[in-house]
Amino acid sequence: QVQLVESGGGLVQPGGSLRLSCAASGTIFSIHAMGWYRQAPGKQRELVAAITSDGSTNYADSVKGRFTISRDNAKNTVYLQMSSLKPEDTAVYYCNAGRVTTIGSGSYLEVWGQGTLVTVSS
Repeated sequence: QVQLVESGGGLVQPGGSLRLSCAASGTIFSIHAMGWYRQAPGKQRELVAAITSDGSTNYADSVKGRFTISRDNAKNTVYLQMSSLKPEDTAVYYCNAGRVTTIGSGSYLEVWGQGTLVTVSS
């Protein structure tokens, strides 16, 4: 079984910064992609940023130049450095791990974290 544990959310003023972390644990053999999604009240969940095991990244247009995703493959951990935060960045941020393979299994898993709230407000 694989679990994702997120940390780093909270309240920040507009223009401020926050760093989210997400650590995967379990009998993990490999994780192809890790990423962050967010869901604001009354809106659909959307991709914020993703990174593959070889370092390729993808960002939503709304966060390009402000957010940076990074990954420590040895620790199965992904980070999201958020800067120049805006009130519209307020949402629950969810960590996602895609194409996860576990030791002894030939199938792929997709795993979600429980979410961490980011509130941008003065």
